[in-house]
Amino acid sequence: MIDILEFTLERLTRTFDKDFGKGRFHAQALFRDIFKQGNLNFLTSPEFLDSPRFARTLKGKVSVNPGVVVNTFDEGELTKFITRLSDGLEIESVVIPMTRHNTLCISSQVGCKMGCKFCETGRMGFKRNLSISEITGQVYNGRHYLKKDIKNIVFMGMGEPLDNFDNVMGAIQVMNQQQGFDIALRHMTLSTAGFVPGIERLAKMKMPGLRLAISINAPDDKIRSSLMPINNVFPLAALKKSLKDFSLPKRGIFLFEYILIKGLNDSPSHAAMLADYIHPLPVRLNLIAYNKIIGLDYENPCDDEMYNFADLLSAKGIMVIKRWSRGRSVAAGCGQLGTHR
Repeated sequence: MIDILEFTLERLTRTFDKDFGKGRFHAQALFRDIFKQGNLNFLTSPEFLDSPRFARTLKGKVSVNPGVVVNTFDEGELTKFITRLSDGLEIESVVIPMTRHNTLCISSQVGCKMGCKFCETGRMGFKRNLSISEITGQVYNGRHYLKKDIKNIVFMGMGEPLDNFDNVMGAIQVMNQQQGFDIALRHMTLSTAGFVPGIERLAKMKMPGLRLAISINAPDDKIRSSLMPINNVFPLAALKKSLKDFSLPKRGIFLFEYILIKGLNDSPSHAAMLADYIHPLPVRLNLIAYNKIIGLDYENPCDDEMYNFADLLSAKGIMVIKRWSRGRSVAAGCGQLGTHR
């Protein structure tokens, strides 16, 4: 069985040649119909109508399994959708409207091993990794079921992408195919909690354009370990070394994500320590207001606290983007995805 959402065009061409004596002509037609058009009745396309024997042979041997969208939640033009997988487990994805396009926030695991204390997904625990087709299926459903014009991908949904390294890299290759979803590497961002072995593996992949985001959230090991257990294994010094060794493209930058939590990591001294840690790394810092999660005691900052913290960092030469999460009303904001509720 050809699980088409796991295939690159090159792999499909090799499979057609080896198994059916066909080649790129029909592989490109299949890619166009399924990936670009969402046409599940692809055997009626001209290329297959002109090859009826091959079409009959192929029937029943190609599957499209993106999972079933069982629910959607809207906040304005933002949409969170729930996908039920073949084993009954569910994942959450979010379509985020931008000025000229939509960004899709996708999941890479059911649950997560990282156990970050402020994160709903972390409270779920880890269920399993997603397959390549379960990852790319979120793009398929976003484009062809929800009819959203998706141009950007961020691996910032459920799970730690670098803990599911092979399947995430395979999904990126599929999404990058020009004849298919046609999403450029520079339009994809992979976010990690600081999984150093994965960062080191990614550095060896030589994937120019793919953006790396690091969820940092604290200026020192004590606070970060209290929020993110991964810091006990890969503390800030080890994380920074892996980033210093990471070969960025010319004018490339890392994205740092810093969730500002009232009374915990938001003081002027925290800002100063964070700036010292960042230098001399080329970083753009996304400062994100904490999203309140029922059952957790953390508090979100007010707007003035966000502005003050950002100003302190800017004065230290750090490029800061302030972000107030959209989707809070439908539990689609940063840190709110999960089925623990």
